[in-house]
Parts: sequence; C-alpha cells; structure tokens
Amino acid sequence: MAKRAGVSIATASKAINDRGEVAAATRARVLRAAAELSFQPNILAQGLVAGRTRAIGLLTDEFDGRFAIPILLGAENALSNQEMSVLLCDTRGDAIRRNHHIRTLLARQVDGFIVVGDSNDVRASLTADIPVPAVYVYCRSTNPADLCLVSDDEGGARLAIEHLIALRRKHIAHITGPQSYRAARDRAATVHTVLAEHDLRLAGGQPLHGEWSQRWGRHAARLLIATAPEVDAIFCGNDQIASGVTQALTGLGRRVPDDVAIVGYDNWEIFAADCKPPLTTIDLNLQQLGTTAVTHLFAAIDGRPATGVVRQPCRLVVRESTA
Repeated sequence: MAKRAGVSIATASKAINDRGEVAAATRARVLRAAAELSFQPNILAQGLVAGRTRAIGLLTDEFDGRFAIPILLGAENALSNQEMSVLLCDTRGDAIRRNHHIRTLLARQVDGFIVVGDSNDVRASLTADIPVPAVYVYCRSTNPADLCLVSDDEGGARLAIEHLIALRRKHIAHITGPQSYRAARDRAATVHTVLAEHDLRLAGGQPLHGEWSQRWGRHAARLLIATAPEVDAIFCGNDQIASGVTQALTGLGRRVPDDVAIVGYDNWEIFAADCKPPLTTIDLNLQQLGTTAVTHLFAAIDGRPATGVVRQPCRLVVRESTA
C-alpha cells in the first residue's frame, strides 16, 4: 500500500490511523491506495501498540436463561459500534469454572469485564482477582466500591400496582417467587407501600410466595380465590406465574380481565404475548442494561470509574390481561 501511494511505511501508517502530521493530499493518496488494495488495518496490532486488545470478557452464570441473552445482545451492539469484541464465558454457577474462565480471559489480555447475574441479587465481588475494570450487571457486588447496574424492582412493582389502581381495582393480590430472592422481597414490600398510599390493603393479607413457575401460579390462584374470593386484580412476580394464574382463573370461571385483571413481570414474550389473553407486564429493559454497562466500562477503562448501585427504570407494557 505504501509503495502504491508513493510514501514511506511510517507515513502510510499515520495516514491510515488519521494522525494529524500527514498532509491532506498525502492522506487522500494513501486512502485511495488502501481502497484499491482492499486493505484492512490489523486491529490486534493496533491494540497491542495502544496497550489494549479491544476485547471485553463477559461472565454469566446462566447463558441459557432469561436474563443473560438480552443483556449480552445490548452489550454486543454497543461493543460492535466501537469495533470491539466480547468473549463470552458461561460459569454455570461453578466457582472452579468461573476462576478458570477469569484466568483464560486475563491471559487474552481483555480490557475489562462485564459480570452478569441471574437474580438482581448480591454476589461475591471478583474485583480483587481482576486487574482490569469490571462492571456488574443484574446483580449487586459485595464490594461497595464496585459499579453495579440493576433493574429497579421497586419502581417496576410501583408501575404495576398503580396501573391496577388506575383501572379502579380495589382488591389487589400479589403472587410471587421465593422469599429468598431479593427481587421478590423488594417488590412485595413496594406492593404494600403503594396500596397503603391509596388506603388499600393487600387482598388475602400477605403476598403468596412460591416457585417461579406456571404450576405455582395455578396452585396459588386456586388458593387465593378460595380464601379471598373478592379479588379483582393480581400482580404476579413473573410471566410464568401470571400465565399459570390466568389458566387457573379460566378454569374457575373467572374472566380475565373483566373479573380479575392480571399483571406479570419480565415481559418474556414466550409467556406474555402467547398467554390467553396476552399479559400486561413489566419490561426490565435488559438490552439497555447491557448497553449502559458497556458505556460505564469504557469510562472505567479510560480512567473514569464509577461506584455504587445504579437502578435502571422499568416500563409497563399494556396488553389484554388488563385492557
């Protein structure tokens, strides 16, 4: 390329990398020669010269689960816009496997890590073992100096309950997952708070905690109708539970949404959109969470790290189960 453009290799390199000490006419000549030869810069070599590999390591405990893939897609889109790549490692919840992946990624000299959780809950910090910046996504690190991006569970629950109250529902129940999950506890506490703000009490007295499954949704709905037959709305902890609740209510002769309005959580379309009727639900904006993680990671790599917990707002997706 340098020979075709009639310049030295050093000048050709400066022109390709858009450095200012090359005359405009010379740069144009070099770029024209590069186009004629279909020349592509060696990104790896450029990264080594700059002290960066332009690669990010992404660790997840549940690659085949609901949350990791949308976060990965958002992160990958943001990285590709910057001509960077992501190296994905599924730790499967195993500490030995996780440590192996960390060593492998560090050997590849990744510029930083994105650590993806599966429950918006607390997990052990890896920062002491990683000599490059890390951002935690959909989980909270045990180290307060780490940056953690989480979904706003309290805000999402508030959206759901205020939507049902706006529909003039007075007897609102809550069926959700295990109490061991921080997300389930935080949402349940918010349900009580929002209802109290409107001088309402939770139908049935307490949230019904169980599995994150359709089976639990069916069982809990039958139990709820038996103990609180006046219920006219149910906020569910995820879309699987909401789908099971809808099935059970139909079997009990309750019409959705005429008799009982249903709101799910997660906007998992395999359940939400295919439910009969389709579910109103809370979307976690997971792809945006992945994109935001990359933005913060770039800042940390550039020497501008942030710390603490950042809560990303959710959004209400209205479908026929409350319409």
